[in-house]
Amino acid sequence: MDYGKFRYEEAQKLKESRKKTTHVTVKEVKFRPKIGKGDFDTKVRHMRDFLEDGHKVKVTLQFRGREVAHPELGAKILDAALEQLGSLAKVETQARLEGRNMTMVLSPDKKPAKKSSDKDEPQESAPVVENVVQPEETSEVQE
Repeated sequence: MDYGKFRYEEAQKLKESRKKTTHVTVKEVKFRPKIGKGDFDTKVRHMRDFLEDGHKVKVTLQFRGREVAHPELGAKILDAALEQLGSLAKVETQARLEGRNMTMVLSPDKKPAKKSSDKDEPQESAPVVENVVQPEETSEVQE
């Protein structure tokens, strides 16, 4: 075997192995204890998008002033966010208070799904629901 050919094949193997690796990034979402319902829903929606893309999410809750005296309010908000995400996320690092911040790290529970395939599934299942024949059932009851 030619040494040049060997080097070329090794380079191709390395290139293939680099293609298959996934780069996991950590996205951060910041909350405050007195966050409004609309803002909370928007941030949770962003967290959902990040997790569906396969990213980890660091949830930071910032306390200011006397808010630090009530860490249970922060834990309540983090629990509510986790509850809305459901089975999409799993807790990698539990919520803990570090100075004036409470942090929790979430990672995606399943492999990232392609968004295009998610959009195709409801369209395929919709005609199946429409094909249910109900008028025949009512005609049999009337006879």
